[in-house]
Amino acid sequence: MAGEKYPINIWVNEERYEKLQKAGLASMCEEVLAGLKVIKVYADEGQKDEILKKYPTAKFDSATTKSIELLPRKVKDQIFDLVVQKQSVDVMDEFLKNY
Repeated sequence: MAGEKYPINIWVNEERYEKLQKAGLASMCEEVLAGLKVIKVYADEGQKDEILKKYPTAKFDSATTKSIELLPRKVKDQIFDLVVQKQSVDVMDEFLKNY
């Protein structure tokens, strides 16, 4: 299963959507239900393990979505800010190095 990626879903409200639009990243959003949008930031196996170790509240949904869930809001805010700053969803290396 080398190369598998695990999403962290970051919900995008109107304020965040405006930031994404200004950064030219609005197209990265996926509409998931009833107009709610999310950005998916992916972690590889090593990053996933590091995140789960670093944030004890976080869980990995191995049964259905294969996503990393229940990260503290502050953490998701930091990831979102990095996405806007870097204009990319490929920010996990930098996030884990700096936070």
